[in-house]
Amino acid sequence: MNTVHAKKRLGQHFLIDKAIAQEIVNSLSGETASVLEVGAGMGVLTQFLLQKEMDLQVVEIDSESVSYLLEHYPTLQNRLIAKDFLKLDLSALFSRKFSVIGNFPYNISSQILFKVLDYKDYIPEVVGMFQKEVAVRIVSKPGNKDYGIISVLLQAFYDIAYLFTVEAEVFSPPPKVQSAVIRLRRNAVEQLDCDEKVFKTIVKTAFNQRRKTLRNSLKTIQFTEKFTQEKIFDKRPEQLSVAEFVLLAKEVVS
Repeated sequence: MNTVHAKKRLGQHFLIDKAIAQEIVNSLSGETASVLEVGAGMGVLTQFLLQKEMDLQVVEIDSESVSYLLEHYPTLQNRLIAKDFLKLDLSALFSRKFSVIGNFPYNISSQILFKVLDYKDYIPEVVGMFQKEVAVRIVSKPGNKDYGIISVLLQAFYDIAYLFTVEAEVFSPPPKVQSAVIRLRRNAVEQLDCDEKVFKTIVKTAFNQRRKTLRNSLKTIQFTEKFTQEKIFDKRPEQLSVAEFVLLAKEVVS
């Protein structure tokens, strides 16, 4: 098998520039000895990951890609998981903490990061390729129009860096958008100083009506009468830091 047919339903765009692939792999800090690659495709990242001294496992849902990878990289024989990443129990994959890397399928890239968030105690680092628009949202800071739900939820637990932009022509087939590589590194926050479920509810509720002030968008959430007079309620959600969302969550009346 010389190539794999890109499948639109899987959001496949195969990176064909080896220099960029090498740069992505080199962006891993090496903090963990174990690495999970998500969506290996035809192995453009895999070939460089295999050159490193690491405990590597690869997840790939596409059966055609699985056949290609096993044919061209036989050392993956016992390290290739032919399953849906979103349905995996990640805590069972390694006996220690592990990093995640991938040229992520754009149609599920946000879901991949929310899955990472569920396993944040196991995953200290993520390096990934995203649609540029999504990458910009993830790294955006308060006060920016791109700052939103995914920015707040991920930045609560990870320090995030925008590494570089990738043009469409280095993919086959070329996507209709620019791409970008970002890196997430776990911060020092072991757990939030509030109920995490309440925190998520407030973030999502506020941004679902992002043009409104919190006084209007959070009407369905109960706070004490005194607290609702605070100036924070005059702000819109994109003006709030992670710490301010935590403050709100702490003040919810259960």
